[in-house]
Amino acid sequence: MRPCKIAVLIPCYNEEVAIGKVVRNFREALPDATIYVYDNNSRDNTSSVAAQAGAVVRKETQQGKGHVVRRMFRDIDADYYIMADGDDTYEASLAPDMLATAMSGPYDLVNYIRKETEDAAYRGGHRFGNRMLTGVVRKIFGNRVKDMLSGYKVFSRRFVKSFPALSAGFDIETELTIHALELSMPISHVEGPYRGRPQGSESKLNTYRDGYRILMLIMKLIRHERPMFFFTCISALLTFIALVLIEPVFAHYVETGLVPRLPTAILSMSLVILASLSLMTGMILDTVSRGRREVRLLAYLQYLPFSATDEIEVHMSQSAASKRASERGARM
Repeated sequence: MRPCKIAVLIPCYNEEVAIGKVVRNFREALPDATIYVYDNNSRDNTSSVAAQAGAVVRKETQQGKGHVVRRMFRDIDADYYIMADGDDTYEASLAPDMLATAMSGPYDLVNYIRKETEDAAYRGGHRFGNRMLTGVVRKIFGNRVKDMLSGYKVFSRRFVKSFPALSAGFDIETELTIHALELSMPISHVEGPYRGRPQGSESKLNTYRDGYRILMLIMKLIRHERPMFFFTCISALLTFIALVLIEPVFAHYVETGLVPRLPTAILSMSLVILASLSLMTGMILDTVSRGRREVRLLAYLQYLPFSATDEIEVHMSQSAASKRASERGARM
């Protein structure tokens, strides 16, 4: 049986205070894993500290976590990928449990559910924003993922190599979640402590700016992945406005046979036409979205789960051994 290849992925930006401890903790928890630290234009000694701690250090010059994740997923080949932030807020000792959970399914995504252990773990607004955004995604795309914005996850190879990675910043967490939900991937969760950053380390997440970007990404993904729902809502809104505008005009026409507010009637008719066009647009784009989903699913199915691949290789080696034994018996 070939060994399972594990990669620990740590995107970093100005984390010299914490990155050394993070690398050492993951090295202790997973001694056979390769730890990669991707430096995203840090202005401090993040790269040198990570290298001294034993990590493989690489760089990504395009600023933003989404760009870093895209580069990591493209460059690194492994059976399972463990992604964590470099700020020492997550429990590295739980990585073996998360990995064991991923293999037991097998699960394509194992998400870490954060349990606060310190008052400083969440800044003001983060807790509410996380619950609101996770709730929106659960309502529209499915309720199989909790704590969507957690930065600590385990991915299978088939997840990583079928993920398009279009986001540039912290909204990449949302895109990762929706990718798993859209392809109906097996998902599991592991709960663990979440602590505050170490002294001297600063968060790069802006509550309102990044929250707005994540909300806009959710709306964009609804339009791309659920176009029928998106454009039906627009159609219903336009139809409702048209009915409100036309109601007094229609009532006056029934009473007198006259249409004194012709511009209002024309506006209402125009809104109904737009509503019909919106509904037709949703129907057409729903077919396009289905085609894109099928392409991603085919890319996903190109890779067998690690356990299935392992069984095939073992079976092939056993068959080869049996064949060699038969050939030796025939020669004797």
